[in-house]
Amino acid sequence: MIKKCPTHGAFRGMECRCGDAGVLLLNDEQTERLGRFISGALRHFPDDLGLAMNQHGWVDLDVLCDAMKTRYKWANKEKLLSIVESDAKGRYEIQGRKIRARYGHSVDVELDFPENTLPELYYGASREEVDILLEKGIKPMKQRYVHLSTSPEKALEVAKIHTDDPILIVIKAEEAQKDGVRMISATETIVLSEEIAPQYLGLIQG
Repeated sequence: MIKKCPTHGAFRGMECRCGDAGVLLLNDEQTERLGRFISGALRHFPDDLGLAMNQHGWVDLDVLCDAMKTRYKWANKEKLLSIVESDAKGRYEIQGRKIRARYGHSVDVELDFPENTLPELYYGASREEVDILLEKGIKPMKQRYVHLSTSPEKALEVAKIHTDDPILIVIKAEEAQKDGVRMISATETIVLSEEIAPQYLGLIQG
């Protein structure tokens, strides 16, 4: 659920970090449904909703709100903003009257985040796929970019969503970038990359 604190704004859970119980904005079901809608609209099917997405992934916030309200009569701009503001993973960002997803796109976008500055990055893989990745490299599958983690711990956390016994791959990011592989920092924990060739990959036991 998402509630609103008069001091700190939207938050998820029973109470705000200041202890205030807050006012209910969205129940659990509404939070999930609206979250899925926003993710789909900004990552996968903007055209289906009449959203004009520019090359950097931005769409008009008011147009998104209008599309949302045609599907969910109970939704409004405040509730949409509460999804964005309370999202601990920083999936979305707003600038002025525009909104976009920071990562997770299947549509063709060229995100304009800063270049990665970390010398090494990490990727968690299952035991079944690790040999193929080390041989052929890491390629975007159903998404526009490869999603890398900034720490081994985060990479393993992400990988454990899909496998119980992940293997940790280390990426020689500095070397790859010097050779022209584009890597950009989407959040504090996520770096987006173009295809990564095998010579930039190494193995760490998870």
